[in-house]
Amino acid sequence: MKILMISAEVFPFAKTGGLADAVAALAKALSEKGNDVKIVMPRYYKIDRKTVSLLKKGVCVCTGQQEVAVDFYCARLEKSAVEVYFVDYEKCFGREGLYGNSFEPDYHDNPFRFSLLARAAFSLCTETGWIPDIMHSHDWSSCMVPVLLKQCMRTENSPFKNTKSVLTIHNMGYQGRYPSGAFSLLGLPQEQFRAAGFEQYGCINFLKAGITCADILTTVSPTYADEVKTQAGGFGLDGLIRVRADSFFGILNGADSADWNPASDSFLPANYSAENMAGKKICRRKLQQEFGLPADDEVPVIGMVSRLAEQKGIAEVFAPMYGCMYRMCTELRAQFVVVGSGERWCEDEIKVLAGKLPNLRAFVGYSEEKSRLVESGCDFFLMPSKYEPCGLNQIYSMLYGTLPIVRRTGGLADTVEQYDEQTGCGTGFTFGDLTPDTIFYTVQYAVDTFYRRREHYEKMQQQGMKKTFSWNDAAEKYLEVYKKAGV
Repeated sequence: MKILMISAEVFPFAKTGGLADAVAALAKALSEKGNDVKIVMPRYYKIDRKTVSLLKKGVCVCTGQQEVAVDFYCARLEKSAVEVYFVDYEKCFGREGLYGNSFEPDYHDNPFRFSLLARAAFSLCTETGWIPDIMHSHDWSSCMVPVLLKQCMRTENSPFKNTKSVLTIHNMGYQGRYPSGAFSLLGLPQEQFRAAGFEQYGCINFLKAGITCADILTTVSPTYADEVKTQAGGFGLDGLIRVRADSFFGILNGADSADWNPASDSFLPANYSAENMAGKKICRRKLQQEFGLPADDEVPVIGMVSRLAEQKGIAEVFAPMYGCMYRMCTELRAQFVVVGSGERWCEDEIKVLAGKLPNLRAFVGYSEEKSRLVESGCDFFLMPSKYEPCGLNQIYSMLYGTLPIVRRTGGLADTVEQYDEQTGCGTGFTFGDLTPDTIFYTVQYAVDTFYRRREHYEKMQQQGMKKTFSWNDAAEKYLEVYKKAGV
């Protein structure tokens, strides 16, 4: 099967969150099953042209109202046969941020930028003579692909007449909403404003159009698939999801075991496994040293690696006079490490707290090395998400012998097994209500387990590390979905 994935980000080339990891890992897993898989993404400023190969220069892409000349570069995903193609158009993608920057969090011309990405994907296929059976879009930024396929490309004489579309919703909270005036940038006839599903309360909504036009819809966990059908979880699109329920499937993300494996992870100061945990102590010491915490093996270390966004429950943890971080640091005998960036108020508050509290240290920004050090060197990993479509960090944590403390929502509910104090079974600690008190008492319970029932803590470590979150299983389910699309 020929499968073309379209995504705004793909690890390791460009990443803002789990989307990049998921796209790369799924592509590899599908390729390993004998499918011909390729990926199209923008060539952002951070992707040096010297690190990729020029494929085609000056390819004409019709944007509807004008034609622009783009270059295509290519590279291969490490340890795979998957080719990644980069759309190089400096005016749109030659910028520091993927979707925005600190001065303009959401670029005003994103409708044109990501419309160009979709149109360039079709042009690339035509230019190379490689016509996919499936065009698999990921999130709102690639939703123009199923729109163009349904509304423009499936003509009798088109090479794409038999191509099917799949859209994976990684996060319903990000929909690509813009003023109606931006519709003219998409190069579509005005009647498609409503016919293709863009219109929502007088504005355009990319995700709504993608949901309307895609042949098959998926999301990244079974529980999240149920949640987005509700008013609380659907962010205004729950009714449309319910209408398309027969074509909507929840498939749990996996973890790239080749990349996320404490026994072979090159980022770690020492490797370890469920059979030999000695290296984890070395990782803990390195973490404490790196973040300026006292070296102490008997005090639990609790980590967070997160986008500092409302979705992640940051107010309940960090908000001044409301969040529970100050209380946790002053009332619990534990150390805390935070890595993340996002909302400015939260970044500033974390810096203030870290300056006051001797057992809290933070790195404001993103660092792959520091993130992996947190996963490996901590005893617990806190994810108090308001909602979480799938989540990958709780999976990484379990694989690295770090017990997750999570809210029971979305993929967190599907992956973390609640600790049973009677048997010692489970892989972490879960809670329901998202309040500062609930977070505090759950963390307190986890810390108490570390001190008073260490044998249970160690048993849960072993249970988590022996879990399999295989992308192979996910790939099999996606292949079934592709067949449902009519391939």
